[in-house]
Order: sequence, then C-alpha cells, then structure tokens
Amino acid sequence: MELAKYIEHTNLKPDATVDDIKKLVEEAIQYGFFGVCVNPIYVKLAKSLILESGKDIKVVCVVNFPLGANKINTTVNQIKEAIIDGADEIDTVINIGAIKSGNYKQAADEISLQKEAAGDKNLKVILETDLLTPAEIKVACLNCVTSGADFVKTSTGFVKNGVGATVENVKLMYSSVAKRNIGVKASGGIKSKLMALDLISAGATRLGTSSGVQIVQ
Repeated sequence: MELAKYIEHTNLKPDATVDDIKKLVEEAIQYGFFGVCVNPIYVKLAKSLILESGKDIKVVCVVNFPLGANKINTTVNQIKEAIIDGADEIDTVINIGAIKSGNYKQAADEISLQKEAAGDKNLKVILETDLLTPAEIKVACLNCVTSGADFVKTSTGFVKNGVGATVENVKLMYSSVAKRNIGVKASGGIKSKLMALDLISAGATRLGTSSGVQIVQ
C-alpha cells in the first residue's frame, strides 16, 4: 500500500501564511501525496506552485467551512470561484443545523446544488460526525448518496473537544455509502501511521491530515 496516495496534505489554519502554503505544497511534492487541502484564498497559489512542479497533485478547496452555515448561494459562488482559481476537488460542510433539525430535504437539496456547481469535480461532504448521532450520520450519508456527492467526510477538525475521525464512524459511513460507489474521507486528529492504516481498513479511501509527513515517515 502506497500510503502517501491516500493523503490530502492539509493546512486550514486561520493564521496560515503564504510561506506555510508553499511548504505544504513542497512537502506534497516531496512525499508524493495525493493532494493539498487549503482555504479558498490559497487555491491560486497552490495551483500555480503545483503546475510549476509538473507533478500530478490535486488542489482541494474547502467551502462553507467550518460551520456549514452559509446561505446556499454563497456556497455555490464559493465553489464556482474555487474552480476558476484552479481547485480540482471541493470539500463542503453539510448544513449541520438542517440535519439536527430533521430538515433532511433541505440538506439534500443544498448538496444537489453544490454538486451541480462542482460539475465533474469531486464534491466531498463533511458531516461533522462529532456533532451527530449514529442515526444522523447514516441519514446524512444517505442524503449525500441521493444528492450526487462523490465522497462523505468525517470532520472539519474545528469542533472544540472533538475527536475527529474514528474507526467506528468510518465503518458506519462506509456501510452507508459503499454500495453506491461513494468514497469515504477520514479527517480530524489523524496523527500516526497506525491510525491511518486502521481508518483505511475501516473503509476510508482518502485521509485528510496536517500530519502527512509524520505519518509516511
């Protein structure tokens, strides 16, 4: 198993600098990671550095992040702008409040509009599993299936006292979407090779982590 090819090397810190993003891309190139995951303001920079390198590394952009509380038109515009700037994939946060309120159709409709905006780019939907019950996680996964999402994803990593990705939740998500040919991205708190391998064994097909170098070393 080439573990690096599962990893989206991530820096979504609010205080991330230009030099931090340059380092992120340099490490992705050095270690052969699948991609880099950045905030919208750094998509152009990351894309230009990758194009200069000639390497096949994807630029993943987060939108509606980290709260999942944008108006849908705002998020759709974010997606369109990110793609213009060079994003290869989009990670969005599901409308958590709608899921918690039982407004599943609203959540599903919003995912559909985002997938329409993303077009042929992968749309990964962050469920924020730390805030959901197992039953809500399953419903959220089914919403993603019916709305055309390409991946479900565990966490933003921004929930206070959250645990992030767990084997249990990845298994639940995988069982909910696997038959529909949708991937599972585990993210949040992945800091060791052992944890990364456990999550892959549980069904994760991508890993989002800021500890990619530490993991592959």
